[in-house]
Amino acid sequence: MTYTWVFLSLISAFTLATSDALTKKALSDSNEYLVAWFRLLFSVPLLLCLLIFLPFPELDAGFYEAFVLALPLEIVALVLYIKALRISPLSLTLPFLSLTPVFLILISNIVLGEKVSVKGGIGIILITAGSYILYLHEMRNGILEPFRAITREKGSILMIFVALIYSVTSSLGKMAIEHSSPLFFGTTYFIVLTVIFTPIALIGGRNDAKKYFKEKKYRGLLFPGIFYSIMVASHMIAMSLTKVAYMISIKRMSIIIGVVYGYFFFKEKKIRERLSGALLMFLGFVMIVTAS
Repeated sequence: MTYTWVFLSLISAFTLATSDALTKKALSDSNEYLVAWFRLLFSVPLLLCLLIFLPFPELDAGFYEAFVLALPLEIVALVLYIKALRISPLSLTLPFLSLTPVFLILISNIVLGEKVSVKGGIGIILITAGSYILYLHEMRNGILEPFRAITREKGSILMIFVALIYSVTSSLGKMAIEHSSPLFFGTTYFIVLTVIFTPIALIGGRNDAKKYFKEKKYRGLLFPGIFYSIMVASHMIAMSLTKVAYMISIKRMSIIIGVVYGYFFFKEKKIRERLSGALLMFLGFVMIVTAS
């Protein structure tokens, strides 16, 4: 029972990576707005079932403030995330989610004057080294070419922006949880997100919607949605059982799983250097979020 949170965190990592891989498959000939919407939509039934049995916590202004501020940022991150999955390999997009704690450190340093610990500094170095190794094959064109290659991969750039946004929404989410409960926030947040994203998805996918519904392409998002809802539930329960930093560290195993999926299901090339780079970025992530 002591390590139930570890098991749940691993489930969260596996289901997120699986949902991403299945979503990328569905994106091959589909509009990203519609794909993002249906992934959310198919996750709602399980979340509603959870919500029915959850105790309703006493909510205050702090909860509503964090909730409302996070939603528009989450929508932007969602669209960028799905676009990144569509246009670039999993092995060159998912690892950049490791940058979230780096941005958190930079933001806290600017806003609060907080300094980076030695452990956190090592973590940043590992993430930087990992991002370099992802494009190591470019080094034949110059020692700085791997970093320049990042700017040429649109999906990588989009995921860097997602990581930046997540550095803000994770702080807002923590505030909302402190003023409610992990499961209540997680279920209500993604249900409301789905409702608000509906008109945006229908407008963004208006040119493809008729064909999309006629050919019933949305059926390919059923399993991504189910896996996504399991991810949300296991994430929130695990977070209520241990320190957030520990839980997130294990959940980011999804980066490694995603790279493996990229190799086996999408035949992505240069798997050794990409897996090595992803592993270094993951270790850097762990160093930062567990730094005292």
